Amino acid sequence: MSDATRARLLVFRVGTLVCAAEVDQVREILPRLPTTRIPGAPPVVAGLVNVRGRLVTVVEGWRALKQEAPATGEGVANSGSMLVLNLGQTTPGSAGGAGGGADQAQEQGDRLVGFTVDEVMDMLTVGTGAAETTVQERGGGDDGGDGGLPGLDPTLVRAVGRSHGALFVILDLAALLGPILLQGRGEQ
Repeated sequence: MSDATRARLLVFRVGTLVCAAEVDQVREILPRLPTTRIPGAPPVVAGLVNVRGRLVTVVEGWRALKQEAPATGEGVANSGSMLVLNLGQTTPGSAGGAGGGADQAQEQGDRLVGFTVDEVMDMLTVGTGAAETTVQERGGGDDGGDGGLPGLDPTLVRAVGRSHGALFVILDLAALLGPILLQGRGEQ
């Protein structure tokens, strides 16, 4: 985490999995928007959306985290929310923003991606030794320390936290979304 003793986290649910991301990586939270499918993109990529004049690739959270497909039916297909995540700066020559304006110039080097979630639950400030909310950093050891997270790739987990008796997983968003975005561009 960015600060060894404190971090602000956005807690959300994807399927039955409760996850968190550092607030600094969350650009905004939007209602789930209809996407334009990208021909040849992997199934985990829902498509593209226009967010304030900028095309953003949207990743299906349930597919990326290998959760069960959400229920289908009237009004359910576009339920939930979309997190617009900032994965950092793009490298020179890679896809940045297009267009003009003061906001666009500031955003041009940002690497934005949409991530669909079923529910945004809470925002927490956590400390490694807090009584009510605790976080245990993942060690570099074997995978056995993540019991209770069956089916979740341990390389995607930065830490596991507990708040009000419930566990949540702090995701390594770059490890989760980086390979998906490269795969979608055919660069893997």
